[in-house]
Amino acid sequence: MDIGKYKSHDRLLVAVDCIIFGFDGDGLKALLIKRSLQPEKGKWSLMGGFVNQDESTDEAATRVLRQLTGIENIYMEQLYCFSDVNRDTAGRVISIAYFALINIADYNEQLQSEHEARWFPLDKIPTLVFDHKEMVATAKERLQSKVANHPIGFELLPEKFTLPQLQNLYEAIYESKLDKRNFTKKILSLSILNKLEEKEKASSKKGAFYYVFDKSKYRKLHREGVKFV
Repeated sequence: MDIGKYKSHDRLLVAVDCIIFGFDGDGLKALLIKRSLQPEKGKWSLMGGFVNQDESTDEAATRVLRQLTGIENIYMEQLYCFSDVNRDTAGRVISIAYFALINIADYNEQLQSEHEARWFPLDKIPTLVFDHKEMVATAKERLQSKVANHPIGFELLPEKFTLPQLQNLYEAIYESKLDKRNFTKKILSLSILNKLEEKEKASSKKGAFYYVFDKSKYRKLHREGVKFV
C-alpha cells in the first residue's frame, strides 16, 4: 500500500471506551474511574484508551479491560461508534465503545485503588466526562434488548446460583418487578438450567437449590428461535 496517497487526508485519533457492568446480587452497577489526565482530570470517566498502531479496536478494548479488572476472557461486545466532531475537548477523537459483563465477586479490588475505580448503581451515575453518560445509556439499552434472546446475563452471576438470584438479576436489568411464579415457570420450562443437590442457606432457613447454566441446551433452543425471557 502506498501510504503517500493518504497524506492529503486528515488524521484522526481512535480510542476505545469500555462500559463495564457488574451485579452484586441486588442491583446492576457500572465501573467508573477518576480520569488521570487532562482535560477533565479528576472527574468520573469510563475506562478507555487510544488504539495502538499494532492492534485492532477489539484488542485495545481487551487490553483496557484486563488493566482495570485483572480478569481474562470477559464477555465483551462492540457497542457503537461515537464520532461527534466536538465530543472530546482535547482534539478530534473517534471512540469505539464496548460493553462488558463481569461477576463483581471476580473483580480484583486491588486494581480499584490503583485506578481510583468505583462501582455505581445505574440510577446514581455521577456526571461523566465528554459523552460517556450517553455511552452508558446506550449500553444499558443494548443489554436490556439482548438478554431476552441471549443468555449473556449469566456472565454477571457466579457459576452456581439460585432462582431468586437469577430473578433479582433480571429485575435489575429491566428495572421492574417480575412475577416470581411466572418467571420460575418460564425459566424451568426452557430446560437450560441443571439443578444441583446443594442449597444456599444464607438467605433463608429452608434454603434455595443452586443451579448451573447448560450452554449446550441453550444453543439448541437458540437455533430454534426460542425467546429466553
